[in-house]
Amino acid sequence: MSGHWSRDFGDPDDWRRPHSYPQDTNGYAVASLVLGIIWLWWIGSILALAFGYAARKQIAVSGGRQGGDGLAIAGIVLGWVGVGTFVYFWFLIGSLAQIVP
Repeated sequence: MSGHWSRDFGDPDDWRRPHSYPQDTNGYAVASLVLGIIWLWWIGSILALAFGYAARKQIAVSGGRQGGDGLAIAGIVLGWVGVGTFVYFWFLIGSLAQIVP
């Protein structure tokens, strides 16, 4: 015990180094991706957009504590695909209504 630290305590300078913690995945990002995949008669697409944009904002504000930006982007893309499909579907139905009496 002549002033040396035992191996159980590790390096005495450890407390000075910042410790990294694993990122938490944002729940809204996961919800955005899931809703973008299952669509739920296009209501899911709108919710995927809302959750995706909210998740991206929360992730940006978290300062690196939260992850899932890629999930949020995928949910946003799938949400816009769903909204585009919905609009296309209704244009198709509207044009067929004029053709078929």
